[in-house]
Amino acid sequence: MRTALYLIKIKTAATSAAIALLGVGGVWYWQASPAAIVESSPAEQFQKIALGNNFRMALTLNGHSSSVWAVAISPDGKTVASVSDDRTIRLWNLATGEELRTLVGHSNAVNSVAFSPDGQTLASGSLDKTIKLWSVATGNVVSTLQGHLASVQSVKFSPDGKTLASGSWDNTIKLWNLATGEEIRTLKEHCDVVNSVAFSPDGKILASSNLFASTVKLWNVATGKEIRTLVGHSDSVNSLAFSPDGKTLATASWDNTIKLWNLDTGSEYLSLTGHSNKVSSVAFSPDGKTLASSSWDKTIKLWNLETGQQISTLVGHSQRVWSVVFSPDGKTLASSSFDKTVKIWRMP
Repeated sequence: MRTALYLIKIKTAATSAAIALLGVGGVWYWQASPAAIVESSPAEQFQKIALGNNFRMALTLNGHSSSVWAVAISPDGKTVASVSDDRTIRLWNLATGEELRTLVGHSNAVNSVAFSPDGQTLASGSLDKTIKLWSVATGNVVSTLQGHLASVQSVKFSPDGKTLASGSWDNTIKLWNLATGEEIRTLKEHCDVVNSVAFSPDGKILASSNLFASTVKLWNVATGKEIRTLVGHSDSVNSLAFSPDGKTLATASWDNTIKLWNLDTGSEYLSLTGHSNKVSSVAFSPDGKTLASSSWDKTIKLWNLETGQQISTLVGHSQRVWSVVFSPDGKTLASSSFDKTVKIWRMP
């Protein structure tokens, strides 16, 4: 039988305290941080975190006025970027939760965000059909990339920072030269809207997924030719992530599963089940040993990739969780949700 520790916050006008009780089935934890949580709901005051993993909710970032679609953490691990239906991008101090600045410029919902490898540039994709490149230092728009005919759902920098890939509801992927702002090529072989794109760690392969199809395509970045199609999910594939060694691709699907693919053979070798609703996002830890997943079931799950077993479930968001990312040191997670918040989870 697994032992559990229950921490219950009791707040008065002057002080707050925590009471620990022993129980069964997991750990319930409530973090009292003035910079993090402002009069949270009862559902947010408790998280169930299984023993054996120490991630605990440390901060709740409030500021967006609508759904937060995606989050990204800067390469130096100091800044979180979040994008929302409210048409803004917000930058936050990862350590304190302080909002650093709000970037305004898109004329419709912002769907995707990514930091450049050097951390100096932020890319955002929007329902307004454009991609904007921002200076992280000043918050100013550096350039606006136009060419898509519908919403831009996903943006990713190549590992060398010279190319940006964008996936759109216009059924295409575009590759952009960031030095000139010009389109390099358009990949048109998708049969429906492109929901996610990701570069392999060596920058030679691009993976993409459809919103309505259940397949994943792999592309040769240099030639723009399709390498292969991965078939195995029974519903839309919403998110993609390459392992740090580039040998594995993880895919998150509306069929409630996560699949792991051997990229040498194109074969599925592991299917992770445990979410009770659509899986919205996946992210590898920097050492490649753990996978994080977020879901419409309001949870984040952590998986041991050596065993395929679920390590823990993080509960704290009150509505669908749209995205999850690891910090570069692997000790922090950031997640975004339909509940209009970003949450920061830490290991002690």
